[in-house]
Amino acid sequence: MPAPNLLTSDPRAGYRALATEIDAAIRAVLDGPAYVLGEAVSRFEQEFTAYCGARHGVGVNNGTDAIHLALRALGIGAGHEVITVAHTAVATVAAIDMAGATPVLADVDPPTRTISRKAVEALLGPRTKAIIAVHLYGHPADLGALMPLCEEHGLALIEDCAQAHAAEWKGRRVGSFGRVATFSFYPTKNLGAIGDAGMVITSDDLVADRLRLLRQYGWRTPQHSELRGWNSRLDPLQAAILSVKLRHLDAQTARRREIAARYGAQLKGLPLSLPTVADDCTHVYHLYVIELADQAERDALRAHLAANAIMAGIHYPEPVHLQPAYADVKHGPMPVSERLARTVLSLPLYPEMTDADADRVIAAVRSFFNIKA
Repeated sequence: MPAPNLLTSDPRAGYRALATEIDAAIRAVLDGPAYVLGEAVSRFEQEFTAYCGARHGVGVNNGTDAIHLALRALGIGAGHEVITVAHTAVATVAAIDMAGATPVLADVDPPTRTISRKAVEALLGPRTKAIIAVHLYGHPADLGALMPLCEEHGLALIEDCAQAHAAEWKGRRVGSFGRVATFSFYPTKNLGAIGDAGMVITSDDLVADRLRLLRQYGWRTPQHSELRGWNSRLDPLQAAILSVKLRHLDAQTARRREIAARYGAQLKGLPLSLPTVADDCTHVYHLYVIELADQAERDALRAHLAANAIMAGIHYPEPVHLQPAYADVKHGPMPVSERLARTVLSLPLYPEMTDADADRVIAAVRSFFNIKA
């Protein structure tokens, strides 16, 4: 019998591992009385905010809305510029557009693939109002460089934590450093729903109040709009599922780190670049991303893995500034981002993988380089 496919990530395995708890949580919501917002949403907001070390959490429909509404809550919109990266999911940049602001794209640092302070400094201008730091692949951005830069120039630091649930910088979880932080709970995330879901967290009371208005038509009381808002409410079914999964997040993060360590030990010395971890950072390995010499070798390794029923991914195959919809976006030089698009490859990594699964991946990578496993 052929070996089953190993996926880059496997949300279905995550559900099956916790099915009894998740099914019970869903049934509790179905019993009512609230099918919109309600106790399940409030409970998860409180639990997750406390977990991250902030004061307020506002659940929204998805991670893109989280960034969009965070910008709106900060008063950032038309006439303002927001600096972020091109080496990210396009949602980061789309959300800036949704807020009416202008995205400006900076390159990333090679070791961590996160936003470069030097690149940001070259793009600062009188209209710059915020920096969105993407904690990419599970590794924190360089907060030690970005926080003083934002303070010096009066900018809001927004942490995009969509790939970094539980990651830490100097012993504190990401999401607790910026003026606001945004999270996606897309099914493939380290803390993933079974559908779309997102949250904004903040320790600013006024920003939190504005966020709650913005997510539901500007209502403080039903049918009375204090300001123009949107409909972006975290679904209570997803909130209940996420409350269950949050209880297991630390154990699942530890398992991700175990698999990453296994990869690192067995792939070390091959002609490829392994993930690095900066000082004072805790990597949570949302993705385990290696780099190859060039695009031809990357694509050949990916094909070799697929022939062995191992589905590696590319995060991301095209920087945002090279995509047709964003061809006119202001940006600086992008040598690192453009190189990464040609050379990165994401190996399978999720908590439900067994050691034998990881060893399959290791053997296949080593065999590509004609090294006996």
